[in-house]
Amino acid sequence: MDAYKTTFSLCLLATLVLTVTSSFSGGGGSYSYDLSKQSDLTKLYNSKVYIADRMRRPLEGTSFMFGKLSHSGVRVTLADGTKWLIHKGNDFGISSQTVVVDARHMSSSWKIIETKNFQGSKRVTDFVKAGGTDYSLIFDNCHDGADRMMDG
Repeated sequence: MDAYKTTFSLCLLATLVLTVTSSFSGGGGSYSYDLSKQSDLTKLYNSKVYIADRMRRPLEGTSFMFGKLSHSGVRVTLADGTKWLIHKGNDFGISSQTVVVDARHMSSSWKIIETKNFQGSKRVTDFVKAGGTDYSLIFDNCHDGADRMMDG
């Protein structure tokens, strides 16, 4: 029952945070919800992750990446072949700063840093939890969240 409550809570949260902002896409405005029905969100959060790609792109307004002077996230591939980016940032969400967005909104500036085959052993909700709800530039930023998502 606890797993159901956690998944329900995360899905309810996702309803509020699935808006993709220009800080995600590298410019170009906002997108409306890709998923808005509770049943679709529950299905997404319970979906098994098969491949996870740690991704990195330049910070907004720059054209280069140098170590931590970049933005990180994890793109997951599900059994049905759909891809979703899970990443965190300051003011990305409402109740959580780790958000899930459809990977088709990713700009071409994102590059794969590492790939891991999880063979369905983790679900999307596990990645969101690993990303964490809070954001701190120094103590819990996008790189820290992506590191935790790729562990295990």
